[in-house]
Formats: sequence, structure tokens, C-alpha cells
Amino acid sequence: MNPPETEHTLDLRGASAAIAVRVEKAMHGDLKTSLADCDPLLSEVVHYTLFNGGKRVRPLLTVLCSRCCGRDDDDLYLLAAAFEYLHVATLVHDDVIDRAAQRRGKETVAARYGLAAAILAGDWLHARSMHLIGKLAGHEGLEIFCRATASMVNGEFEQLRHTGNIETKEHDYFRVIRQKTGNLIASTCAIGALFAGADRRHQQALATYGDNIGIAFQVVDDLLDFQGDAQTTGKQTGNDFVEGKITLPLLHALDGASEEERQTIDTLIRGDRTQSEAYQRLMAFIGRHEGFASAARTAQQHIALAIDALAPFSTPDNEDINVTLLQGLADYIIARNK
Repeated sequence: MNPPETEHTLDLRGASAAIAVRVEKAMHGDLKTSLADCDPLLSEVVHYTLFNGGKRVRPLLTVLCSRCCGRDDDDLYLLAAAFEYLHVATLVHDDVIDRAAQRRGKETVAARYGLAAAILAGDWLHARSMHLIGKLAGHEGLEIFCRATASMVNGEFEQLRHTGNIETKEHDYFRVIRQKTGNLIASTCAIGALFAGADRRHQQALATYGDNIGIAFQVVDDLLDFQGDAQTTGKQTGNDFVEGKITLPLLHALDGASEEERQTIDTLIRGDRTQSEAYQRLMAFIGRHEGFASAARTAQQHIALAIDALAPFSTPDNEDINVTLLQGLADYIIARNK
């Protein structure tokens, strides 16, 4: 899963770095004013979690989608920052739910500052992101944003309901990840287009792109949970199994399993999932039934759908660099190793 070094990869890396600099400048400026009268600990926690690494994928999408539709100004980078605020808020709350000690190789907010500080800082970031979306993208943008965030919470509840249940179906899995990941990334793209004044057709095209790369991103995440290198990803492999999550590699392997094998896997998942032997048996089962390869093909199919969705922005005699970068980002997502 090592990303190949192509011309598009290098272009994307350079563009991503340049955009991240402008987004971080916007964040620092916004936080200077919005936190001015707040408790010093809140300010410390917010800065710790926002400037503690991260790919800045959502801000990158906001900027590229707005540029595709013809707008690039200082307010765009503040809008992009709003999506980073929300993303980081969800990570902080996820770490509380998962009782995680580390993220990206560093202490989580909860581990460093305590549960109360983590929950409250996440709440503040969510509130600030909503304020900025409403201010910069108007009522319609806020409506898109709120639908996506409500969907994200519902997706978490549905995932809880399917925990440890090997009778979970593939359509259940996709419903969960579309709500948890796809809808939010789709909203990032759609709001970037809306901010630029794009028509419905172009907004929907970019939303479709975002939905599909969001799904592919999550499937690759699920694969990395099994096959990733902990030093590279910053997360221990096997977390999904320990938490009882039924992800696509396992679902695809179960499709080809005998009833006896399904019963064996059911016993593993309902048993002590912290045991290394149980995890190794699950890995061997998924590999034997080509669950990893099949899930990877599904991710590739969604990347192809995402790239197809960009067709309204391309003409034979005009190749927009921002469209090329969105295509490069899709390729990166399928090849990433962290």
C-alpha cells in the first residue's frame, strides 16, 4: 500500500502543503479572536489537538472544490478551517469513546488533559465550525453541514448495534460508513462548491466525488487496521477486532465461508478479543477467503466512481489543475499506508 511517486503525487503534495499553510494561518487568526476571552486551559487544549499533526484532507477538499468552481479568496481558507475543526472534534470524541491513549504517535487529548477537558474542547470545536459554516456558506451550507453531522452520529449508533454480529450484511456496513464518513466528506465538497456559487449540477457532481472517496477512505482504513504498520499509521493493528467491528474484509470472507467456519468466527468474536491467538486466527481466515483482496477491489471501484463524477469539470481542450489534483487525491487514498 505504499503510494507510488508519480507526477500527480508530487503535484498534490506541493499543493496540499501550500493549502495547509494558508488554512493553518486562517486557524491561528480565528483562534486568536474566538478564544480571546476563554479559559486558558480551553485555549491550550484546542491548540494541542488542532496543531498535533494530521493530513488536512477535508480543508484540501474544500479549497480544491471551490477553486474548481471559480472562487479562491481568504474566506475560503477560513471555511476550510471550519471543516478541520469539526474533523478534529470528532477525533477527540472518538478517542474518549474508545478510551484511546495515543493518536498519531502522541497522547490523545483525553489522556493528556482528562475526559472532561476532551469532551468540552470537542464541543467547542463543533460549535465554532457550525458558526463559521453558517457565516461563510449561509443557511443552505449550514443545512448541508448539519444533515451530515446528524447522520454521522446516527451512523455511530448503527455501528454499535452491529458490534460483534456476524449476521451484519454488506448493505449495513455501507450504510454505516456512508453516514460516518461519506456524507461528511460529500458535504465538504458540496459546500466548497456552494461557497463558489456553483449550480446544483456541479455541487452534486462534487458531492458524489466526495461520497465515493469517503467510502474508499474508510475501506482502506479497515484494511490498514489489519495490514498496516503501526509505526506508520500511528495506531495498533487489530483495534477493529478488539472493538467487535464487522468491517468489509471480514464480511467478504464470511460470504465464502462454510457454516462451520462461520460458527468458529462467531465464537472468536463473542469471546475474548484481546487474545493475540484469536486475532491471528481471524487474519488467517480473512486471507484464506480473499477478504483483503476483495475489499481492496471495492475501494478501487469507488475511486473509479469518484473520478468519473469529475467529468462535468473537464473538457478536451481545458484540463483544470484543481480537477487533476482531485484525481490525484483519489489515487492517493487508494494507495495510502497511513
